[in-house]
Amino acid sequence: MKVIAATKNKGKIREMQEILSPLDIEIVSQQEIGIELDAEETGDTFEKNALIKARAVAMVCDYPILADDSGICVEALGGAPGVRSARYAGDDASDSDRVNKLLRELSSEKNRNAKFVAAVAFIWPDGTEITARGVVKGHITTEPRGENGFGYDPVFFADELGKTFAESTDEEKNSVSHRGRALEKLCKKLKNEEE
Repeated sequence: MKVIAATKNKGKIREMQEILSPLDIEIVSQQEIGIELDAEETGDTFEKNALIKARAVAMVCDYPILADDSGICVEALGGAPGVRSARYAGDDASDSDRVNKLLRELSSEKNRNAKFVAAVAFIWPDGTEITARGVVKGHITTEPRGENGFGYDPVFFADELGKTFAESTDEEKNSVSHRGRALEKLCKKLKNEEE
């Protein structure tokens, strides 16, 4: 089954493909089928933003649609950047700009507890919507570590792995990641629909 991912992020698409591979799903980016949409993420929860993105793409094609929204929530910042994680340092900021802003804001903080949260939304061509959420706990390091991953991965130390996501292999990260957990929950829901 071909599923359109409502994202342009190659790292997310790779993770989605790896985790949903048991369902015989082929993940294709919206760009690959010529959809150049950027839905404005106006929701106040990760689920709402994932649905906004999925619905926007579902309006212009007849495939099942998969979208996600994720972010990092830091205790000392009252849960920020949260749903604004991608726009935390401005609309045109790079991953390193966002990471550097976060490290600056936490420079004098002792409490560096954080969690990564992801919500995925899946929309069938008939309009049926399914959502799932995943969470992984950890803390923010004092400096970037590792070369893998993307986004905040170099400064997010996953308690279960004992290292940052950027120091982890794809397999290690997927085994505990917020997106991995959300996609696994989605995978179970989709399997139950098939039965």
